[in-house]
Amino acid sequence: MRRAEAAPERPIPATAAKGARRCGWLANPTPANWWLTDAEGQWVLGAQGGDQAPGMDEMPDMSSAGWVETNGHYGYGCACMTITADAGGRVTRIADAQPRPLEQCRADRKLPKPE
Repeated sequence: MRRAEAAPERPIPATAAKGARRCGWLANPTPANWWLTDAEGQWVLGAQGGDQAPGMDEMPDMSSAGWVETNGHYGYGCACMTITADAGGRVTRIADAQPRPLEQCRADRKLPKPE
């Protein structure tokens, strides 16, 4: 399994630096490790022992629209979030987050399979 902090440096769309609405797989495989994977890449929300993006504590229950448990209650779901990110894909602010039905992400052919 790819670790969130190992995400390669990549150019990010200019909209991500200003705040963009992104929809995709929201992963929380282990405590404090969170990332969102959309059609353009991986957006790191938090890493165990490291920073957590401002706004994480304001997120609603992201398992309310469906959640796949892969490690106890840890796992992944589908979400849409308005985020600001740096050039490395680390989220610097979560302005809004909403859980979405798993079917929404499963039906999106641009998304990679969840990890």
